[in-house]
Amino acid sequence: MRFSRTITFPALLLRTSGVVFVSACLAASTQLPPSQVKITTDGKYRRIQANGIPDHTPGQFPNRNNPNVIAPQNYDYKVPLKPQVAGKPVAYRMQPFGIAVNGVVFDPFAAEWWKGDPGSGWQYEPHGGAINLGLDSSNAHVQPNGAYHYHGIPNGLLEKLGGDQPKMTLIGWAADGFPIYGPWGYSEAKDAGSGLKKLATSYAIKQGARPTGSPGGKYDGAFVNDYEYIEGAGDLDASNGRFGVTSEFPAGTYYYVLTNEYPFIPRQFAGTPDASFERRGPPGGGFGPPPGGRGRRGGPGMRPPPGFPPPPF
Repeated sequence: MRFSRTITFPALLLRTSGVVFVSACLAASTQLPPSQVKITTDGKYRRIQANGIPDHTPGQFPNRNNPNVIAPQNYDYKVPLKPQVAGKPVAYRMQPFGIAVNGVVFDPFAAEWWKGDPGSGWQYEPHGGAINLGLDSSNAHVQPNGAYHYHGIPNGLLEKLGGDQPKMTLIGWAADGFPIYGPWGYSEAKDAGSGLKKLATSYAIKQGARPTGSPGGKYDGAFVNDYEYIEGAGDLDASNGRFGVTSEFPAGTYYYVLTNEYPFIPRQFAGTPDASFERRGPPGGGFGPPPGGRGRRGGPGMRPPPGFPPPPF
């Protein structure tokens, strides 16, 4: 894999034809092994192999709301080098949404349900305030199997890649092969000279009260169901992405954006996720029941600029 620019990690970067190998020289914690990521391409797929150890300092784990210890994983994912937008959005089925360039997976949902019943259809939102998952400053926590994973913008990684200045930063790859960027993007999607801004999601909390047979009360963001997509309300489509140019794709591509507001990490795919993400990686999950014992662990666009492919809907 050849980059048009060098992505800097606190690591030794070895380059060979078609291969990038990243091996951290120093662990994020003295108790952790080094972060390791290997990325290869074969003309059709990008293969990402990693041990899932962050290359930035994680929070304290275990902690009061997350009892698990970070441990190495054995990730082996592949994504298409030339992803295609599907005829309609592809539903997310609790597999990792994608993987960061440092080998940590993106996992937006939590396996926390109203009354502890997935059949209720009311899933707690990790950032909604009703549950405490013990997230650290990089919006990450740890699964029972030791998998450290992101539920939102990975601030530690973003700072390493982009520093403190506004910058459009490639931070990972989605399971369908499209790139994932941090919150900054060009003001005009197709114009790299238009200046940068934080791109806005097009989701908002619904108005009014929840229906009968639900948790009741007003929509307040506690549940995934509390949010709705409002076409054209922000910069991004229902998959929290858009078509535009980037440093890595000067001719333009569809790309996802991580945001500080819901959905934080996209909750659906514009393309078709590779089956390797179905079979491996940690499921969404949480470990801090809502206050008062409410819940327990349980087992959607904008038009592209002229010259780009049709939208994903």
